[in-house]
Amino acid sequence: MSATETAIASAEAHSAHNYHPLPVVVASAEGAWMTDVEGRRYLDLLAGYSALNFGHGNRRLIDAAKAQLERVTLTSRAFHHDRFADFCTELAALCGMEMVLPMNTGAEAVETAVKTARKWGYRVKGVPDGMAKIIVASDNFHGRTTTIISFSTDPEARADYGPYTPGFEIVPYGDLTALGEAMTENTVAVLIEPIQGEAGVLVPPAGYLPGVRELTRERNVLFIADEIQSGLGRTGKTFALEHEGVVPDMYVLGKALGGGVVPVSAVVSSADILGVFRPGEHGSTFGGNPLACAVALEVIAMLRTGEYQERAAELGDHLHRELGLLAGGGAVETVRGRGLWAGVDIAPALGTGREISERLMEERVLVKDTHGSTIRIAPPLVISKEDLDWGLDRLRTVLSV
Repeated sequence: MSATETAIASAEAHSAHNYHPLPVVVASAEGAWMTDVEGRRYLDLLAGYSALNFGHGNRRLIDAAKAQLERVTLTSRAFHHDRFADFCTELAALCGMEMVLPMNTGAEAVETAVKTARKWGYRVKGVPDGMAKIIVASDNFHGRTTTIISFSTDPEARADYGPYTPGFEIVPYGDLTALGEAMTENTVAVLIEPIQGEAGVLVPPAGYLPGVRELTRERNVLFIADEIQSGLGRTGKTFALEHEGVVPDMYVLGKALGGGVVPVSAVVSSADILGVFRPGEHGSTFGGNPLACAVALEVIAMLRTGEYQERAAELGDHLHRELGLLAGGGAVETVRGRGLWAGVDIAPALGTGREISERLMEERVLVKDTHGSTIRIAPPLVISKEDLDWGLDRLRTVLSV
């Protein structure tokens, strides 16, 4: 067997089959390119679901990690360390907020946001104990924990994991009327992705997000924005909500915050909201560790320049122009997205999203399918225009257009 076949066979034999990866085995990567164990190079148009916004092996991030590795990597939160205060201060400033609660994974951050909203509801809003409700949108993807999949509408994510956690109300994404009707005196929060990534890069109707902000403010309900995929430069702004001029009560961040080097996530909000926690009521051994803080501080410094957001906006305009030319021509039915992020619905006659992804892999381009006929395109923000065009040419080849 080839090196690729050997590695895949071993993985299949000894790992749970909870993923169905494309049959490529990556050995190294740099920028927007990955190289497999056979020495073949592939253009990465997924960027680790936006965790690799700054590319593979970004020198600034690697150097920051290496420097911290030589000093201290973990103290737990039992002690202070010298990177923690700077991380919290700088991330709060980037978000225009006051306080940060650091965790590790995106799902942990969403769980933290849920706990924060409930505790705020009981201690501040005065909701009767055990009665707090959080409203979410259909087709959401916020993570894989038992509580989070309890309010998923995706059968694959949800099936066979019951009994499910109560306290959530699901309304159609983009429907302000349904949202308003679902709110009661016991509603403590609305948890929304400004752009639904896993659902196929769904952008809500114009006016929806400002409407969510207005409704939540009127009803004394927290607006929680899950910007784990959409935030930190992906859409051409630091946060996707900025396109609508909206500021939430709470940001949930992850993925790119760790630069593709270490897992870093956080909930960022006001002192009035995150101030509901008292020592011992929530925590994480690795949350806010020195290594994570060192890398995240470099990510924040890179975002403060605005160059990555500007690059995502400019290359995103180009990406959507080129993809738009494919729409309506028979091969592509719909293109959605914002910035360097697109969901492309392939005509079913040409194959499933998985089949198109496999054909693109043969052309040395890596993307990921979702929901049958859709492929997602989300390259690292550092990709060159020439490499992006090369990848789009391979897509045209696969679609025979």
